[in-house]
Amino acid sequence: MLSIAVIGAGRIGRIHAGNIAAHPGARLAGIADPDAAAAGALAAACGTAAIGLDDAFAADAVLIASPTPTHADYIERAAAARRAVFCEKPVDLSAARVRACLGAVERAGIALMVGFNRRFDPHFSALKRRLEAGEIGRLELLTIISRDPSPPPPAYVAASGGLFRDMMIHDLDMARFLLGEEPVELFAAGSCQVDPGIGAAGDVDTATVTLKTASGRLCVITNSRRATYGYDQRIEAHGANGLLRAGNVTATTVEFADSRGFSTDPALPFFLERYAAAYRAELDAFVAAVASGGMPAPGGADGLAALLLADAASESARGGMAVRLG
Repeated sequence: MLSIAVIGAGRIGRIHAGNIAAHPGARLAGIADPDAAAAGALAAACGTAAIGLDDAFAADAVLIASPTPTHADYIERAAAARRAVFCEKPVDLSAARVRACLGAVERAGIALMVGFNRRFDPHFSALKRRLEAGEIGRLELLTIISRDPSPPPPAYVAASGGLFRDMMIHDLDMARFLLGEEPVELFAAGSCQVDPGIGAAGDVDTATVTLKTASGRLCVITNSRRATYGYDQRIEAHGANGLLRAGNVTATTVEFADSRGFSTDPALPFFLERYAAAYRAELDAFVAAVASGGMPAPGGADGLAALLLADAASESARGGMAVRLG
């Protein structure tokens, strides 16, 4: 049994702690959080104990679900203790800080997995397998759509690194995952059409990014902080021989039809519901990799690559010009 301590008792920490507690190959070693009441409540709900931060690094592995500014420091502490790490994205908002942190990980030789959970979504991973099996021939055009049901508070935006680093970074990772080759050129555009407070905080709430690979493959990503019909998550891969498409997931598959046409249930409300299976599957992958002595994926290099693309998107959107990558 792999003992895993969770650092962070917030929204995402609650998801991971519950999944660890239910996992047949893992044991939840405790919950650490500066908010003792939050740590205690989550620990009680999951049948474990609230522990101090130092005690978290005594477990076989640590799962870091704390605020972003703490991630790199905690990863380095785990590296010093020779503990495996699962860290929510991003490792840090500074590429230089991420590189320094990954240096510590490499020197320690520990396993590090970064939480790009969408790679493990059963619908998207099935699309990936069928793409690699050659069902549509050579991939030519990839389209990724990600739209939140409502915007976050401007105060959150100001601390999150902005739409490209906070929201689109998942889609940039999926682009790398599906394209099969690294992008060499990026063009981004963004505007504020949803919440003036987001614009006042210096960010955008609506954005597009186009990526191009050396062989000419194109990927178009669209993001919005507003979707009145639910959490919109779709991927379409177009190739020489056909199309693969993964659509939205609804609460049930029941349809209603009358003289006005067909209707379905709404898309699932937000990421906690939409990606519940993906969170469980990524934990499976982490536990299996650590148990076998392997290196889990996505790893630190994937986290850095996605952050660099997000940085390039910010640069392109500010300057209104394409950015060469690599």
